Order: sequence, then structure tokens, then C-alpha cells
Amino acid sequence: MTPASLLEQYGPRESMEYDVVIVGGGPAGLSAAIRLKQLAAEKGVEMGVCVLEKGSEIGAHILSGAVMDPRALNELMPDWKEQGAPLDVPVTEDKFLFLSETGAKAVPNWALPDNFKNHGNYVISLANVTRWLGQQAEALGVEIFPGFPAAEVLFHDDGSVKGVATGNMGIGKDGEPTENFQLGMELHAKYTLFAEGCRGHLGRQLNEKLKLDRDADPQVYGIGIKELWEIDPAKHQPGLVIHTAGWPLENDTYGGSFLYHIDNNQVMVGFVVGLAYTNPYLSPFEEFQRYKTHPAIRQYLEGGKRVSYGARAMTAGGLMSLPKLVFPGGALVGDDAGFLNAARIKGSHAAIKTGMLAAEAAFEAVQAGRQGDELTAYPEAFQKSWLYEELYKARNFKQWMSKGLYLGTLMVGIEQKLLGGKVPWTLHHQHRDNEMLKPASQCRPIEYPKPDGKLTFDRLSSVFISNTNHEENQPAHLTLKDASVPVNVNLRTYAGPEGRFCPAAVYEFVKDDSNEDRLQINAQNCVHCKTCDIKDPTQNIVWVTPEGGGGPNYPNM
Repeated sequence: MTPASLLEQYGPRESMEYDVVIVGGGPAGLSAAIRLKQLAAEKGVEMGVCVLEKGSEIGAHILSGAVMDPRALNELMPDWKEQGAPLDVPVTEDKFLFLSETGAKAVPNWALPDNFKNHGNYVISLANVTRWLGQQAEALGVEIFPGFPAAEVLFHDDGSVKGVATGNMGIGKDGEPTENFQLGMELHAKYTLFAEGCRGHLGRQLNEKLKLDRDADPQVYGIGIKELWEIDPAKHQPGLVIHTAGWPLENDTYGGSFLYHIDNNQVMVGFVVGLAYTNPYLSPFEEFQRYKTHPAIRQYLEGGKRVSYGARAMTAGGLMSLPKLVFPGGALVGDDAGFLNAARIKGSHAAIKTGMLAAEAAFEAVQAGRQGDELTAYPEAFQKSWLYEELYKARNFKQWMSKGLYLGTLMVGIEQKLLGGKVPWTLHHQHRDNEMLKPASQCRPIEYPKPDGKLTFDRLSSVFISNTNHEENQPAHLTLKDASVPVNVNLRTYAGPEGRFCPAAVYEFVKDDSNEDRLQINAQNCVHCKTCDIKDPTQNIVWVTPEGGGGPNYPNM
């Protein structure tokens, strides 16, 4: 049954009214909720605020490096230390290495641009910081609904956003209601803030419907793959931050790594690959496994134990790729808009700051008796903020790095180190990531070594420790616009890149009973990274929200 026919048979949906509805319980959404309640308390007024989160709990789907700049958190909650925020490991040392296959050349600290210096920042688990923000929000009276993904944007007759509807529960694989069927609920608001993170499901729909990116450069992305390890205490240096560039990637492929020493003899190790890569045989997952075998990296991990795994796409377009942030009745905040600063490999401070700015604009509007109009005060405040200044300085970073490791590094060094980001030129992104793959016939296959099960691993064992789970009897949330395209185009022209760009063994080409190729989608493995939605060359794969609570459950990631 279609959603429309379900509504006809079981509707109408129940509805709840709020002043502000926030979609996404990450740093941006929770900071917006907290700021709204802070302002309401200061003015002695009531403000109905709710947060919808698709994960089974707050923090379940949060994955990041992460080294956190506390600047925005200082503004949101100046007493965060006293309130027990889990920022416990200050950065003690920065290292930046250029890797060859067996060697490593360190950049002297005096030569590092400011964007790679982390004095005053903290090595954190962003999932745990997000859980803490959730506790602060609830203490202020924010209503948080984990396990309830917002599946649909609701509009008024005049085209303004009315709110969102949560997904129906208890739909079987065949699309028919089961005995556990429950109709979704509508949440109506004067303003709705979309804070779903990178490539948000509803953010994407709004962008396409309202042409929010009409005046922006194409957004570009990377995939970040991460593991959490327990290592030998003798090798552990809390606060040590290591970044690398170079091997195992070719010099024309954007990417790099991080290795962060947190507390409890643990390190966070991860690898980022820009999704503009051209060779369809490249596998970001296998490149990450290969990276861990480098002598400069394996020295920390050997003898240790891998305890968690995850992957997530991230925006990298920066200031030039930001869409219009506001539209009648709503706004985009955090990485749903693309506020990550790729030059600093940081986005949580930008998420918190934009959540605050949007909240301040929404609060002011509600108090003035407005609703459903554009919160123009939000983008205006952003343009006057320190965050705009920070992103403006870094506006050319990804564009330079896309021109190759050595030229990119030289030009970023000149712009950031010598000129402090104050340059009269602006470079632009020209292409979307899905347009960049070359036909397989023009590319060299890449032979990746087999995993050893100690330092390097396969996808299935990795997905297992991400605690990923989906209700099996539900429609696949990875949908195809045209079921013939994967074989007729992607397999024939690009050698089936789905099986390589996915870090979770969701996609595999198999033979059917008549020995014909078909694409099998193992949706239960999906870690919600959104890479397929971004990199599929034909844009035939569309990620939609699964039943509530499905997906990974990241501890300490």
C-alpha cells in the first residue's frame, strides 16, 4: 500500500502542536533546543520544543573523529565543565605526517597552518558529548523522542513548512500493514529546524523542492570510516593527535587519516576519502584497512583490540556550497546545511553555533507573534559571526586539495600559513561527486590484500561491532528509482561500484536462477552513512528513513 492509501484507510494521523520542532538529535539540533529553552527561561515565557531522533537513543547514530573546539560550547553553556560535559582529554601534541608506502615525513610544528593546530581543543567521543547535551536539553524541559524518524515534510497550502510526520510503524516487506501497524504522527510547529546531519533525508527533499542550492556551488562530500581500539598502555599518550596525508591513496585522490589518543588506553583511528574520486575500483573501506598496516600507524595498534566500528559521510564544500539556510516555516542547521570546516576537520563547533543562531532567530519570531515566515535573522547573524569568518578563511581548501596532494598542500600552506586566509581570490566547485567516476574500462583495478583479522578486517565483522540492527520485516530503506539501472549501467559501465563505495556490505551483485546478474541489497547491514545516496553515478539509489530505532548503535564513537 502507498503512504497515501494507508492514510485513506487508517487516517487521519494524530497531531501535536509545538512552537519549534527540531528534526535530528545531534549537536546542532540539541543546541538549538537548549538555546530556545534558555531564552524562554530568561524571558519568563513558555516555549514548546521537541526533538525527533531516528536513532534508538540520543547519540546512537553519532560518529565523528573527533577533536572539538569548545568555542561554541563555551557560548552555549559556559559552565559545561561543572555540568560534567565529557570533554576530559585536552590535546597535548599535534603531529602531521606525509606517508609514503613505508616512510613517514613529519611536518615541523612551526610550519603547520593554524587549522592543524589543536591547542585548547579536546579529544572527545562526539556520541557521548551528544548524550550529555540530550540530558541538558531534557533537564530544561525539551521533549525528546528517540526512535521516531521524521519521514515527511508537511506543508501549508501557501507552501510554507507546517511541520513533519513520523514514519508509519509495522509495515511489512511487502508494503502491507502487519498486526503491529501504527500510523505515524504529525508534529506541527510555527518553525521547524532541520538538523539531520550530512545528506539529511528531509534536507535533501527541501533542497530539491525549494531549489535552496540555486546560488551555491555543488556540495562535495567525503566518507569517514572509523574504529575504536584499546591499545597497550605503554603506547598510549592521552591527547596525542596525529593526522596523515598521502599513502595509501594516489596523489590525485583527496583524503587523509586521523589517530587520536583518548582516555582509558583507547585510540580513535579513522580514514577520510573524498567522494570525488574517479576510479570505480577504489574502495574507501579497503584503503582504510591498508592504511593501518603502515609502520607509523601499526606501531600503536599491534597487540591491541578493535572494539567498535562505524562510517559516516561528511560535507566538505564549505562556505561556497552552503545552500539558502531559510525558507517559509523552517531552516537548515549544522551539517544538514554543510557547515563542516574541512580544513580543520571539525564540524561540531559549527553545528552548535548554527543551532544557537537559528534558535535565537526562531525565539525572537515566536515572541513577536510570527510563524511560517523566513527566519532571515538567522543567516544575517551567521554572516556577522566568528563562524562565517572562520569558514571564509578556509573557503578554498577543498578546491585546492582536489587539484592533487602536492599542489594542494602548497597552495593551502600559502593561503593559510603565509596569508592567514586573507586572499582576494575564490575558487569554486564545478562538479557533483556522482559525476566524477570514469568508466571501468579507463581505470586500473586495485588489488587489496585479504584481511588478517588482527589489524585488518572485512566488512561483515566490522558491521557486527557497530551494533547495527533493523527490523527484518520492513520495506528496504535503500530504494531504487529504476531497478534495471544497477546492472545495465553501473555494473556494465563502472564495474559495479556499489559493492566498493559502501562500507557495510549492503550491496552485492549476484547471479539469479537463470545466471543473470542482479543487485542484492542487504539493507539490514546499513550504518546510515549515506555514501550510496551521494556517490551512485546515476543517482538511482535513494536513502529513505527506515522504521524507528534501526541502524547502528555507537558506544563511545
